[in-house]
Amino acid sequence: MGPHPAVAAVRHAVRASLADLEPGTAVLAACSGGADSLALAAAIAFEAPKAGLVAGGITVDHGLQPGSSEQASRVTAVLHGLGLRPVLSVAVTVARPEDGGSYPGPEAAARSARYAALDVAAERHDAWLLLGHTLDDQAETVLLGLCRGSGARSLAGMAPVAGRYRRPLLGLRRSQTMAACSAEGLQPWDDPQNSDLAFTRTRVRCLMPAIDEALGPGVAEALARTAALLRADAEVLDALAATEAGRLGGPEEAQASGWPASALAGLALAIRLRLLRSAALAAGCPAGSLSQRHLASLDELVTGWHGQRWIDLPGGVRCRRHSGRLLFTRSGGPGVAPGDSTAGGPGVAPRDSTAGGQGAAARWEDAGGCE
Repeated sequence: MGPHPAVAAVRHAVRASLADLEPGTAVLAACSGGADSLALAAAIAFEAPKAGLVAGGITVDHGLQPGSSEQASRVTAVLHGLGLRPVLSVAVTVARPEDGGSYPGPEAAARSARYAALDVAAERHDAWLLLGHTLDDQAETVLLGLCRGSGARSLAGMAPVAGRYRRPLLGLRRSQTMAACSAEGLQPWDDPQNSDLAFTRTRVRCLMPAIDEALGPGVAEALARTAALLRADAEVLDALAATEAGRLGGPEEAQASGWPASALAGLALAIRLRLLRSAALAAGCPAGSLSQRHLASLDELVTGWHGQRWIDLPGGVRCRRHSGRLLFTRSGGPGVAPGDSTAGGPGVAPRDSTAGGQGAAARWEDAGGCE
């Protein structure tokens, strides 16, 4: 007799996600203890050794709730029990409003800290990171993007593979991961924040049943299909933008001598905005803090220039138009005139500093010492 259908579905999804990895490759299951990531960790523990992969796990303690360190210890014990090695626990410091700067909100601040810690783990262990996002998460992401008036990149949702990250469960429903945990005798942790209506995603999650009732079943699947279609379009536009960036000398040239505004003005808006975004990121602007408003202000320097002196961006990045070229610098760096350390003048966007990604605190633990 085979495994429960939900267990089989999760294992199949993980097996397909790992299929292109060479034996000996390291993978880490990012696990909060919730049903999605717990079902994922169990499937990785089952599938990865069969493929000759080194399978470990990691949990992140955000320190936002009483008893968070005890919860992290419980998760590491479960990951050990599944046979994953190494198992890591990392505590992070999440930015708060009182820290100063531009506070991105509690969800974004926690996400920034979490991914910073996961990036460190991936680099340290030369590993792929597997995340437990499901089709429900994808649908909620698209719905959030629609409500915020976001562009195709946001509406494309989460990619199955992005950098060191893989999301094997994007084709599965949350109900399947819960059923898989039940079938395997795993006790998921129900994070209280998942029912806290102070968080935007929680409110969106609560709306989904009402949308299903009003429009009929299949809304989540339809939103996920929308994400897949838009991702295909966005990838083509990204490739075209990369080609144009190469012709301009790459984002580095935008910092060295600047990009010609006339060349940018001749490009389609979708391509031009991607180029401006890539230049801002390369200059040090945090991706999560760069908004459509910032990009619109940058585009004004290209297509609506009437003497405005510069645009200040998050992360201390400045873009100024000089001699017909757009130059991206750090504030106070090359290309910034003396006395230009503060935003001013007509058409200049207000300075928008970022709270900064809070990385891992000094507590890295191989949870083998925590059992």
